[in-house]
Amino acid sequence: MQKILVANRGEIAMRVMRTAKEMGIKTVAVFSEADRGMPFVRYADEAVCIGPAPSSQSYLRADKIIEVAKQLGADAIHPGYGFLSENAAFSGSVTNAGLIFIGPSAHSIEIMGSKIAAKQAAKKFNVPMVPGTDEPVKELAEAKKIASRTGYPVLIKASAGGGGKGMRVVNNEAELEQQMNMAKSEALSAFGDDDVFIEKYVAAPKHIEIQLMGDQHGNYAYLFERECSIQRRHQKLIEEAPSSCLSPAIRKAMGECAVAVARSCNYYGAGTVEFLVDENLDFYFLEMNTRLQVEHCVTEMITGIDLVKEQINVARGNKLSFTQDDLKINGHAIELRVCAEDPMNNFLPDTGRLNMYQPPKGPGVRVDDAYEEGMDIPIYYDPMIAKLIAYAATRDEAIDRLRRAIDEYYVQGIQTTLRFGKWAVNTEPFRTGKFDTKFIENYYKPEYLLENDPQAAEVASLLSSYIWEKEKKQNLAPVSTNSQTSKWKANRGYLQKK
Repeated sequence: MQKILVANRGEIAMRVMRTAKEMGIKTVAVFSEADRGMPFVRYADEAVCIGPAPSSQSYLRADKIIEVAKQLGADAIHPGYGFLSENAAFSGSVTNAGLIFIGPSAHSIEIMGSKIAAKQAAKKFNVPMVPGTDEPVKELAEAKKIASRTGYPVLIKASAGGGGKGMRVVNNEAELEQQMNMAKSEALSAFGDDDVFIEKYVAAPKHIEIQLMGDQHGNYAYLFERECSIQRRHQKLIEEAPSSCLSPAIRKAMGECAVAVARSCNYYGAGTVEFLVDENLDFYFLEMNTRLQVEHCVTEMITGIDLVKEQINVARGNKLSFTQDDLKINGHAIELRVCAEDPMNNFLPDTGRLNMYQPPKGPGVRVDDAYEEGMDIPIYYDPMIAKLIAYAATRDEAIDRLRRAIDEYYVQGIQTTLRFGKWAVNTEPFRTGKFDTKFIENYYKPEYLLENDPQAAEVASLLSSYIWEKEKKQNLAPVSTNSQTSKWKANRGYLQKK
């Protein structure tokens, strides 16, 4: 394998290319017109524009991506995550074109890409399941019977779903028809497949996932767990490894179940098996992600394993470079997704120009980012601009290091999740590990960020004084202090030193 085309963008494209460079492998970047000036485009040995900004016209153009790979003599394609990374047809097309897909087989992706098929496969290996169906639910009458038998509340989920799409909580039978129709409609729109299934709704679980690796010779190992419970809209914001709540016995049991899931579909490459964990630490299979995860960095920090390097070597046909007995947990790592979102406004995307962008440095701090100062954050893609990872010998030290790194992360021009991250890791529920997927719902209010941000309070005070003096000179009545525009948010140039 001498040359790899990276079929992705941003920080994951850079992440893959850096490892490839260390391995002496040349790289090809494909990019949209909106990404022409991105760092990953300049970093690659070769780069080709494959279409306009919308991903449907660029990063999802499987035919164009394969065509470029063949024209430039690439041996393999790495899909990163998102876009085509879990597309079984793309994996198959890459292989049929005589190229190597750096990921699992199309067969494995197809089985695990369907939540129903994944449950059926895992069930054969006695992996614990949330009570519910393992077949698509087609009719309302059938859904009523299943929900009644399972017991409300239930969760309707898209079989081909992800990211919270096609997912509805149903509290009673009166809600069932409407929520089922909405779930099916959203699933069809998002995934082209309106199959849904029903399972018991676990109201406040922890979301814990197991990283695993497998090779094409039947060898498997799990690289321990990641705690991913702090989420908004079913999408993760803060991840850590290891979890603060698992005992060695439960960790081992979950790891062995994850390997069983992988064996059920003859999986190879990097994969993640996700579990729901209840208050009694009973765990239930949720799904398998047949790709590298955004949060793979925290696993790399505590194990010392370069997961991208392992992916490439497995794709080459090599055996895993380690066994289960070789692995052990060293220290603690926490990751904050730095997203262009406004935590004061329900985490809605906040695009704009990075007038200032200075990531932190220092011992135990890792920043995987995609942008540079002066660049625009486009509206077409995921709002994550970077991943901030703090590593230390203990969890408490990792938390303190992350807080320090956030204080040193300077962003001006857009709102980000940095201030939220600093507040979140300093709360008692996070410090004690007594939190679940309802963390934001149960503990967070936007005003908490103002209370803990002296600079924001200073900006608000200065802005209020300025408006008062200006209006006094104009012989106008002072603006009410309740005016929305008199708050610190009115100053969009606020320097986010959080």
